Amino acid sequence: MSNSTVSTAWLVEHLDDKNVILLDASMAVVLGKEPLIYDRLTCIPNAINMGLEQDFFNHDSQMSHAMPTAEQFTHAARKLGINQDSTVVIYDNQGIYSSPRAWWTFKVMGFDKVFVLDGGLPQWMAENLPTANQYLTASLVGNVKAQQHTELVCDSASLLAIVSEYPVAQSGSLVFDARAASRFDGTAPEPRAGVRSGHIPYSVNLPFAQVLDGIKLKPSTELQMIFNQLDENHAQQRIFSCGSGITACILILASTVAGHQQSILYDGSWAEWGASDHLPVA
Repeated sequence: MSNSTVSTAWLVEHLDDKNVILLDASMAVVLGKEPLIYDRLTCIPNAINMGLEQDFFNHDSQMSHAMPTAEQFTHAARKLGINQDSTVVIYDNQGIYSSPRAWWTFKVMGFDKVFVLDGGLPQWMAENLPTANQYLTASLVGNVKAQQHTELVCDSASLLAIVSEYPVAQSGSLVFDARAASRFDGTAPEPRAGVRSGHIPYSVNLPFAQVLDGIKLKPSTELQMIFNQLDENHAQQRIFSCGSGITACILILASTVAGHQQSILYDGSWAEWGASDHLPVA
C-alpha cells in the first residue's frame, strides 16, 4: 500500500475486511488506447459497481464529465455503503484508466482513505485470482459526507489567469496535457465536433500511456524522472488536463505516487477549452 495505490496482494489479504469497500469504476467507452474487451461481465469478488458515469458526474453541467456536486457525491457514496471511516479501493477493467478519476473525485470531496488497485482487473486476472460475474450490492446506507476541496479543481477562467502569468518561474504552476502528442500539437483532428486543434498555451505534453508500464503504473523512481524532465523549474502546483477530465487523473495519480503534493484537475479539459473561441490556443 502506498499513499495512493494498493497491490493485488494487499487486496487479497483485505478483500473480506468489513471496512474495505471495493468499487469498480469501469467506463463503457475507452478512448486514447486500445480497449480490453470482455465477452461477459467479469469483476473482482465483493466489488460494487460504483456507477461512475451515472452517479459521479454532474449531468446538469455543460461539460461532458463534470465533477459531481458535494450533494450528488454524498448521496451516491452513501448508496454504496461508504462510511466516514471506510477504506475505499477502486479499480477498472482496463488496468489504469478511469479508476484514477474516481479516486480523485473522492479526494476532491475530502475523503482520503481511498486507493487505486494498481493494474486493476487485468492484473488480478493475470495472477489467476478468482473472479465473479455479478456485482455485490451494498446492504446498508453509509454515513459519508462530502467536505469539498474546491482548490483541487479549476475552471477555464482561473486557468486562463494562471496561464496569463507565464513564464512558469513567475506563476509557480505548470499545465500537463495527457492527450496523445498528435492531438496536442494539432496534427490529428479532435474527436469532438466544434473543438479546435492544439493545446493550452505554455502547457507540456505527457501522454498518459507514458506513465504506465502496460496495465500498471511505472515505479515511483521512473515517474519522478519523467516529471522532472518536463518540470525543470519544479512548479509548486501542477495542473492536469486531457480530453474531458478522465485521463488527466492518471497523470495526477502518477504525480502523487512520484511524491508531488499539489495537483489540480482542469475539469473541463480540452473539450471545454478547445470549444471556447475566447480562449487562446497554441
